[in-house]
Amino acid sequence: MAERSIAASFLRFQRSFGIRQVRLVTGLILFSYLISHFTNHALGNISVPAMEEGMTYHLAFWRSWPVTIVFYTAALTHMSLGLWALYTRRQFRWVTTEMIQLVFGLSIPVLVIGHLVGIRLAASLLGHDKLYAQAFFAYWVYRPHVMWMLYAVLIVAWVHGCIGLFFWLRTKLWFKKAAGPLLAFAIFLPTVAMLGLYQGGRAIVRASASPEWRADNLNTGKVGTGADQILLDNIVQYALYVYLGLIVLVFVARGVRAIMERRGGLVRLSYGDGQTIQIPKGLSVLEASTRFNIPHSSVCGGRARCSTCRIRVIGDCAALPKPSSREAFVLERVGCGNDPAIRLACQLRPKSDVAFFQIFPARAGASALSQAIQTHAGKERYLVSMFVDLRGSTKLAEKLLPFDTVFIINRFLTAVSQAVVECGGRPNQFVGDGQLALFGLHTDPQTACRQAITAAGRISIHVDELNKFLGKDVPEPLRFGVGIHGGEVIIGDIGSHDHTVFTALGDAVNVTARLQDMTKQLTCEVVLSDEVRKTAGLPEKTWPPVEVPIRGRAEPMIVHAVKKAETLLKLGDDFASAAA
Repeated sequence: MAERSIAASFLRFQRSFGIRQVRLVTGLILFSYLISHFTNHALGNISVPAMEEGMTYHLAFWRSWPVTIVFYTAALTHMSLGLWALYTRRQFRWVTTEMIQLVFGLSIPVLVIGHLVGIRLAASLLGHDKLYAQAFFAYWVYRPHVMWMLYAVLIVAWVHGCIGLFFWLRTKLWFKKAAGPLLAFAIFLPTVAMLGLYQGGRAIVRASASPEWRADNLNTGKVGTGADQILLDNIVQYALYVYLGLIVLVFVARGVRAIMERRGGLVRLSYGDGQTIQIPKGLSVLEASTRFNIPHSSVCGGRARCSTCRIRVIGDCAALPKPSSREAFVLERVGCGNDPAIRLACQLRPKSDVAFFQIFPARAGASALSQAIQTHAGKERYLVSMFVDLRGSTKLAEKLLPFDTVFIINRFLTAVSQAVVECGGRPNQFVGDGQLALFGLHTDPQTACRQAITAAGRISIHVDELNKFLGKDVPEPLRFGVGIHGGEVIIGDIGSHDHTVFTALGDAVNVTARLQDMTKQLTCEVVLSDEVRKTAGLPEKTWPPVEVPIRGRAEPMIVHAVKKAETLLKLGDDFASAAA
């Protein structure tokens, strides 16, 4: 039993480990070296002897044989993975931090090779005994321009490592609380390290004026001969040629791959919203979305560390490439390992035409945060609120698996949000399978009422399209109810200190919820108040008035029942013509 448990644990570990995890482990080893070396540099704020005393402990650890093997293996592996990342990257429309990370990572060998050969290789190959005194003389007196290159490599290596750590840690639950102290450390350590180098360099510049100091510190036993220096310079030059040649080779390989992919043909990707694109084989779905500027959720940036880029493939999944061990691990962790239709967009590289839905609405597309305005708690304003509710969700949950039910509700709310945003409104709150939308945050009351009426009509279009797309995947077509009412409300941020939500509060919002419930009694899709009809400037004969009691109100209220929401589309066209 214990053997099976150990084997299962090992298998899970093996499936969770991939190229990104190798990059992470090797990066952590190199970053640990940076922390150790930067701490040693910081001793320069005390004195150069303090730096050299600290260096004995630094070298005792990092130049021990086991650690040396691990360190240089990590360095070579990490550099190779950087070149591999340059090759595998299909497009260069990066987030700024991703671009900085890759460019800085590829530039580190160019900046550090001279220092590595001049100090480390000179000690191993020629027996030189160089420490801080000799390095400071070389960089601050003999070749002062190299001093700036040293500062550059410190900054570049540190920023590259910090970005990598950020991408790894940002998905951790505790990261938000730890971000402040981590940022303070990330600024403090390199600052005191560079200041220590500056102070140490100044001290050596002053001391090097003494002939006695030069005799003790610049003899051939410590810095070698002129011939030794020529040899080291040649090694640096040829090493740079090799590394830059590797980068050129990577770009040549990218070009060859592009030619081969064009000859291999194109595949068609069909998104759930009707968009269709053609891509070369070998491109991942997420890379395709980025290349064609199609919003696609991905918290980890396509590193297979989260599952927010998940898609549900429609149709036969037999032709899809099998998930990699890493993709299978992530899908299993979120409970989708047994469903072949659920895949990670960042890992799926289709070889034939594929149709799919995005499971998580893309923030850039479905979010209306870009339209948000800064508000103060307690601000009073006339707003039109709209409640939209999915009918028959309980029956849906009885006949479908829980995951499928959530998927369909998400698609329904996405369709509603799309209609609201198209008409100038703002999706505000999601309550179960329902949504509250607000109109009038940026417009006058009449425009807000007209936008809400138009949005109700557009909801019918999007839900009809969704029903056609879902087809037999749902027991019966999705239906909905809409309530619309306007009035003075209080808008602002409510909630606890750690979590606040912008919303609207007031009698008008409560009435809207009641009107939405009333669609069931009146067997219609939309119920709107006479207040909205008047403010929108519509004549009384537009719809027959109905006087109904409202729960929580002493007086009855005049409302209008619209059997089919699609009939409101004509009014939307009239509103648009009037505005033009």
